[in-house]
Amino acid sequence: MKERRYHSVRLDKSQCRACTNCLKHCPTEAIRVRGGRAHIIDERCIDCGECIRICEYHAKFAVTDPLSALEQYKYTIALPAPSLYSQFKHVKNRAAILEALKKIGFTDVFEVARGADIATRAIRDRLEKPDAPRPLISSACPTVVRLIQVRFPSLIDNIVDVRQPMEIAGMVAKDEFCKKNGCDPEDVGCFFITPCPAKMTAIHNPIGHKTSAFAGAISILDIYGKLRSYVNEQMMEEPDNDTTPLGVGWGTSSGEAMAVCPGNSLCVDGIQNVSRVLEEIENDKLSDLVYFEGNACMGGCVGGPLMFENNYVAKTSLRKLVDAMPKSDPADRVSRSLMQRYPLYTDQEIEPNSAMQLDENIAVAIQKMDHMNEILDRLPGYDCGSCGSPTCRTFAEDIVRGYCGELDCIHILKERIRTMAQQMVELAQTKRE
Repeated sequence: MKERRYHSVRLDKSQCRACTNCLKHCPTEAIRVRGGRAHIIDERCIDCGECIRICEYHAKFAVTDPLSALEQYKYTIALPAPSLYSQFKHVKNRAAILEALKKIGFTDVFEVARGADIATRAIRDRLEKPDAPRPLISSACPTVVRLIQVRFPSLIDNIVDVRQPMEIAGMVAKDEFCKKNGCDPEDVGCFFITPCPAKMTAIHNPIGHKTSAFAGAISILDIYGKLRSYVNEQMMEEPDNDTTPLGVGWGTSSGEAMAVCPGNSLCVDGIQNVSRVLEEIENDKLSDLVYFEGNACMGGCVGGPLMFENNYVAKTSLRKLVDAMPKSDPADRVSRSLMQRYPLYTDQEIEPNSAMQLDENIAVAIQKMDHMNEILDRLPGYDCGSCGSPTCRTFAEDIVRGYCGELDCIHILKERIRTMAQQMVELAQTKRE
């Protein structure tokens, strides 16, 4: 029996109306509608949160940690994603937001943007290696990495082997806090202030390393109201630390590429757009590209499904904040000794996700593929989703896997009923004669 994966994205069965809206928006075709409600295929889900955005009945939701989780630790450190700053469009001072985090219950605060600066230097080092694959693909968005595992496994070797900025920040934050206060690391809990469910999943199921530096993740949407009541810019000076505007800029699309490789790089946001570009990379159509930054959410992390502010407004707000910061570069703020002090690189191979395989036995998989194509030839090709599968091809696959039958296709069923009705008419006429 396969071990069930942890997922932040969940389904509330009582709210589902089997409307099929979510089928068309899932990038890995992980949703089916069977028995009057949606089902999420555990192995295929990459926690992108697209189903949360599209569901009009709020049947999809994200599980994150409540503020009460802080009570489990003697000391707690808040690590805000840079995108958090974008939620306060009239606030021009990061210090006011960082101080507000302490007022809602955290012992200390450490900017994930500092982790982004460290990651920037580490990725630049990797780009200098002559044998590095081209293009190198960012590892910052766990949704994109999981998408590659499921749909583009041939590109796994292109993923840069640098840990996510939040994980780097978590390691540094706990280490510096414990040294400064002389406390036991077991007494310290690091909590990521997250814009998306994928980061919560990455904490429970790390990619490229065994354990996470975090105790949990708290949704920006959950604490926004409380946090806003404590934000006060009066008498606040900008934090005097090693964070650069390039590190803060990672919170929006193209911010990472501008920091890491402003020359021959490409940034794409929106999971469907990322899928199309990854397909072109896989087909060797972008061989001259050096670095690829993929963001599952439109606008980057500022467009996460757990954000409060409109993503376009948020992106503009963060850009204004970045432009107002004193100009500096990670190369000047991040020392070599700091980089050598922590394990910045992944130490476990990223494995392909075999959820798309029809069978582990290649011969059997080929037979099932042939059977699937035979079924597909009999289907109408409308991709209407009425059968509960997103496309006719996935419907044929579901039939082969034994999840449903051909008569679940409403068009085949109508044709079958029409044929039976005609046969009954002909039979009745024959008996009268």
